[in-house]
Amino acid sequence: MSNREVDRKDDQCLEQKNSLYFVEWIQNNVKSSGIPLKGLSVESIFAGMDKMEFTEDFIVEYQQLPASLPLYLSVGGEAKKATSIIKPCSTDYIKAQERMGASVGLTDPSSYYVVGNSDLPDTETVQGVRNALASVHNGGSDAYDQLVETIQTNNKSDHAVAADLDTLLNALSGAVACIDTDRHRSLLSAIFRMSLYDHKDHIMDALVGLIISLAATSGKYLDSCLHMLVRHFVPPPWVIARLSQSRVSGQKQEVLTRVHKTLLKISLLVPLAPSRLFPMLSQQMPKMNKKDQDKALVIYVENLFKLENSSIGQVGGNMIFMMVMERLRDLDLEIDWDDILQDDSNRGVFDMELEDAMHEGDELPVGSLNQDTSSGKIVFESLDKLMVTSFHHLEACQDAGRLDQAFEKLFESFENFILNTYKSKVSQFLMFYACSLDPESCGVKFGSKLLDIFLSSNKPRPTRMSAVAYLASYLARGKFLPVSYVASMLKRLVDECADYCRICNDDTRPEAHQLFYSGCQAIMYVLCFRMRSILDVPRFRSELIPLESILMHKLNPLMVCLPSVVAEFLKQAKAGGLFVVSDSFIFDDLLESELSRAFGGCERLDTFFPFDPCLLKSSNSLISQNFIYWSTVMNQDDEGEDDAEIIVNGDEESDEEEEEGDLDYALNKMSITPKHSFKNNMERDRLMKMPSMIRPSTSPESL
Repeated sequence: MSNREVDRKDDQCLEQKNSLYFVEWIQNNVKSSGIPLKGLSVESIFAGMDKMEFTEDFIVEYQQLPASLPLYLSVGGEAKKATSIIKPCSTDYIKAQERMGASVGLTDPSSYYVVGNSDLPDTETVQGVRNALASVHNGGSDAYDQLVETIQTNNKSDHAVAADLDTLLNALSGAVACIDTDRHRSLLSAIFRMSLYDHKDHIMDALVGLIISLAATSGKYLDSCLHMLVRHFVPPPWVIARLSQSRVSGQKQEVLTRVHKTLLKISLLVPLAPSRLFPMLSQQMPKMNKKDQDKALVIYVENLFKLENSSIGQVGGNMIFMMVMERLRDLDLEIDWDDILQDDSNRGVFDMELEDAMHEGDELPVGSLNQDTSSGKIVFESLDKLMVTSFHHLEACQDAGRLDQAFEKLFESFENFILNTYKSKVSQFLMFYACSLDPESCGVKFGSKLLDIFLSSNKPRPTRMSAVAYLASYLARGKFLPVSYVASMLKRLVDECADYCRICNDDTRPEAHQLFYSGCQAIMYVLCFRMRSILDVPRFRSELIPLESILMHKLNPLMVCLPSVVAEFLKQAKAGGLFVVSDSFIFDDLLESELSRAFGGCERLDTFFPFDPCLLKSSNSLISQNFIYWSTVMNQDDEGEDDAEIIVNGDEESDEEEEEGDLDYALNKMSITPKHSFKNNMERDRLMKMPSMIRPSTSPESL
C-alpha cells in the first residue's frame, strides 16, 4: 500500500472518529504533524485550499459556523478539552499559546477553532461570546455554561487553561453590553468572586479591563465592581502569612497597584463612582475580632491613605480621614487604660507620667497591660502600627506640599470623633504630629481653632470645655510652639476670664460657671509648664496682670479648680515672683472638694489632659522630640525649688517699700490670699501630694 493510501485512510479514520469537529465544506485538506519542527515550540497545521476556491461563497459559509465548538489543547503531549468559545485559528491565538507554554493540539482538527483576539471587539471571538450570552434567552445554555465554567476554573497551573481564561476575559470586555443582570447572574457572580491574588499578570490585566468595562456600562454594575476592587485591599490569609517573602510581597504590590489604577480609571469614566465608593470603604474596613485582622487592618489603612493621596482623595479625602480617625478612636477606647495607669495616691498630675519608661521613645512595659488574654496586647500593638502609618502619611502630605490641605480634613475628623471623647489617650496625637510637621501653619491653626470653639456660644458647653482642655494641654506640651504664640493664647484666655468676672451674676455655684473654671484651669495648667519662659519676657509678663483679679474673684477659682494644678501653679508663681502668696488654700477637710467635683461635672473634664505622654512605643519615638515632658520642666526649676514653697498660715512677706512705679514691683505685689488655712499638717501633706494623674476620665465615652 502506498504512503498516499495510508495517509488517506488515516485521515478518513480521524474524520469519522471526530466528525463533529470537521467542516464538511473543506474536504480532505488537513495535514498535521504531532512533532514540532526544529526550532519551533508548537506543532504545525497544514490546511489549505486552492486560491480560486476562496470566494465570497466560502466567506458566507464560514460565517455560518456554529457559535461555539469545543477546543482541544495539547499540554505536555496530552490533549485537553478547553471550555471556551472557539473560532477558526488565528495567529493571535498561536502567539497567546506560545506565551503560555502550550501548543495547539493537532491530534484533533477542532484546534482550528479558538478564542479570538481580545483587543478587537468586533472579532469572531467576541461575536461568539455574544451568541453564547444570547443563547440563554433562546433556551440554550450549553455555550453559556461553558463560559461560566471557564471563569470558575481552579487549575491555575495549566497554561492552556490560563490562556483560555485570558482570552475569554478579554472577549467579555467587548461583549458587556450583552450581559444581563438577571439572565447572566451566575456569570457575573463568578466574575466578581475572582481574586487578582490568584492569577498572573496577563490574567490580572484582562480581569481589571473587564471590570472597567462593566463599571462603565450604564452604571448598573458599578457597585459590584467597586466592591470587588475594595475587597482586594485585604489580602487573603495565605498572602498575609507570607508577606515576609519577597515574592509574595511583590505580588501584593502588583495586585494593589492594579486595583488603585482601576479605581482611578473608573472614577474618571463614572463621576458618580467616588460617592458610591466611600461608604463601601467604611463598611469593609476589617474588624479586630478575627485572627491576623490586625495586619489586615494596617494594610487596609495604607490603601485608604493611598486613595486619599490620589485624585479620588481630592473629592472625599475628608471621609477617608474620618474612617481612619474613627477606627483609631475605637481601638483607643478598647484598651483598658485604667488598668495600665494604676492609681498611686502618692503621685500627682505632674509626676505620674511614667517617664521612667516613656522618655525619648521608650515604651510602657507590655506586662503592664494587665489583660486576661493576648487580645489586649494585639489591640495595643495594632493601634501603635496604625498611628505610625498615619504619621507617615502626614509626612508624605508634607513632602507633596499638601499638608495644609490635609490638615483641614484631619481637623474635621478630630472635631467629629475625638474632641468629645474623654477616654481617648492616643488617637489625638495624630493632630499633635501634624502640627509638629508645620508649626507655623498647622500648629498655629490648631490652637486657634480650639480657642475659637471655646469662645463660641453656639457650641455645646461640654464641647467648649473639652476644647479648652485640649488647648491647655497642647500649649503646655508642644515643644515646637514659640513662646510668643503661647503667650498670645494665654492673653486671650486671661482676657476672656476677666470679662466673665465683670459680667457674672451673684450665683456662685460652680456648676453654673463651668466654662469660666475651665478657662482658669487652662491658664494655670499652661503656666505650670511655661511659667519661666513667659515671665522672662516683660511684655508677656505684663499681659498676666489681670490674672490677679480673676483668681481673687468671688467665684474663687482656686477653691474650685483641680487641687494639683492649683498647688503646682502657686508654687511656680511664687518661685517666679508672679504672686506674693500668703496663707495657702484649703478645701475644708477634703482632698478634692465638692466644689471641684461640681466644676468638672459627671464628665470630670477638670481631670482631662489629652496630650499626656503617649504610651505607644513606636508612636512615642516619633513624638518625643517635639514633646515637653514634665521632668524637663522640673529640671529647669530645681535651682529655685527651696524658695518655691507656698506660704502657710499667715507667713506673709511683702515688698511694700519698693518703688511703686517699677513694673516688676507691681507684678510681684499681686497677692493671692485664700481665706482658708490648713487645719493640720496631715491635711497639708495630703494636699501637697497631687491626686492621681492624668488618668482618662471614667465618664461616658462621649456626650
